[in-house]
Amino acid sequence: MFRYYVCVCCLFFLPSLEADARTLAGSTNKVVIVGGDFNYPPYEFLDQEGNPTGYGTELTKEIAAVMGINIEIRLGKWSDMRDAIEKGEIDVLQGIAYSDERAKFYDFSPHYAIINQSVFARDDQSTSINSIEDLKGKEVIVQKNGIMHDLILEQHIKMNLFTVDTHADALRLLASGKHDYAVVANLPGLYLGREFALSNIKPVGQTFAAQRYGFGVKKGNEDLLAKFSEGLAILKNTGRQEAIYEKWFGALEKSQYPWKKVGQTAAILSLLLLITLGGIVVWNRMLKKEVNRRTKELKQQQQQLLQADKMASLGVLVSGVAHEINNPCSLVSMNISILKGVLRDSEEAYDAYYRDHGDFDLGGLPYSRMREKIPYMLEDIATGAQRIRRIVDDLRDFARQGPLDLSEQVDLNLVAEVSIRLVDNTIKQSTFTFSTKLSKSLPKILGNKQKIEQVVINLIVNACQALSSQKEGIKVISYYNEERAMVCLEVQDQGRGIEPDNLSKLNDPFFTTKRDQGGMGLGLSVSSGIVQEHGGTLEYESVLGLGTRAILSLPISVKGEEI
Repeated sequence: MFRYYVCVCCLFFLPSLEADARTLAGSTNKVVIVGGDFNYPPYEFLDQEGNPTGYGTELTKEIAAVMGINIEIRLGKWSDMRDAIEKGEIDVLQGIAYSDERAKFYDFSPHYAIINQSVFARDDQSTSINSIEDLKGKEVIVQKNGIMHDLILEQHIKMNLFTVDTHADALRLLASGKHDYAVVANLPGLYLGREFALSNIKPVGQTFAAQRYGFGVKKGNEDLLAKFSEGLAILKNTGRQEAIYEKWFGALEKSQYPWKKVGQTAAILSLLLLITLGGIVVWNRMLKKEVNRRTKELKQQQQQLLQADKMASLGVLVSGVAHEINNPCSLVSMNISILKGVLRDSEEAYDAYYRDHGDFDLGGLPYSRMREKIPYMLEDIATGAQRIRRIVDDLRDFARQGPLDLSEQVDLNLVAEVSIRLVDNTIKQSTFTFSTKLSKSLPKILGNKQKIEQVVINLIVNACQALSSQKEGIKVISYYNEERAMVCLEVQDQGRGIEPDNLSKLNDPFFTTKRDQGGMGLGLSVSSGIVQEHGGTLEYESVLGLGTRAILSLPISVKGEEI
């Protein structure tokens, strides 16, 4: 009889349990919509291609990766984002400043930044502003539904408020001569002022109204917020948050140094180094004649010495030159976005004049031709500036001096998976056949995770570039070589292959077979230097017409310490 009751109960509750399971599975696969401000650099903004980027955006993507959350990031006007989360159209705001009033409607994660506010004024304003109360009776520009808009309304401060959609709009309006002051977040304000070359405005007084800045959800969505808070804690404990912070804020912090004087000093040192290098070259040629009469072993040692001198001199020279190139390149990049806006704003007027009066000359050419060519010309300039920046970054990596921090425990499989995700678009555009075979029992190594990622990405991108068609495949495998006590990662491609005479030159700086495609020949050279600092090897095997194997080997112990 007891068994009969058990069977009846199981039949009764089984459909309910299955329905709950289906509901749970469905919630796991739900796309979480993450919203943010489309013009709040360097925290969150749209790049020149219209893709979400910035410090907060990268944190969101990394949290989604470590927590297994399926996300979609939408950036738009801040006031629209506030409306969207109220209506349930988005689930999370990836960057929102905390206030007691906002806490009545939102739940907040632990902060990942502190936002200070600044008052900007034109150069002809001499008054120092140190608090909101100092703005009484003034015409003040603020972002609509931003934290300062909220605080001013809450505190009932009597001033003439003018709201705009973005911080950039506030600064441009002030620079054009409208109103008295603009109250914006300090770092975005400085960033945008420099980007748009707004030289007639400046922050006045001290920063004030510091607020905690982090993720926010509508009240009642604590479970989702807990996942983002946990993911943020993981990024902080693993050092990944610090790395992302350094990427977005390191350059801004370092920019306070007098780079002009540094550049002049570097130029003088470079000239002296060139004279010294010239003397060394002459001396080495004389020495080479003597070495040729000696044994083969002495000759090999001399060649190694020449290479070391060459790399040391070249590294110092490149480091100085890279800074000098990057400054005008940044100016070009910042001004291009302004010119694009000018073109958009003036197109309607040009077209109206063209319709009413017929064709006319613009820049020495008929407008009927120029209106189609100008957008492409601006895009070409932007692409060129980005390419210069990439080359400068490669030069900086090549010229980097000082030892790496090799104290991090690194899982090479995890590095491979992250690297593959980062170049996923390149892979999809290059091949229909991409596969991985990663060993499950792979020992960890001591090293620098970011630098090893850089090596793996270079190897995968090179493999993609070696393919003649998308039918040719790429395979990434990992394994442990017990005999050598090394963890190995191989990137195999079915591409064109490499000439036997060129195999030994692959790690040489500035050697490339893709010069006509804009290749600099620094990627594998930088990778080789990183691998050597880890005590590993980077080897290549290739057969013309059949493909290439790049073999990265890293020891499981560094400086005698076994993991």
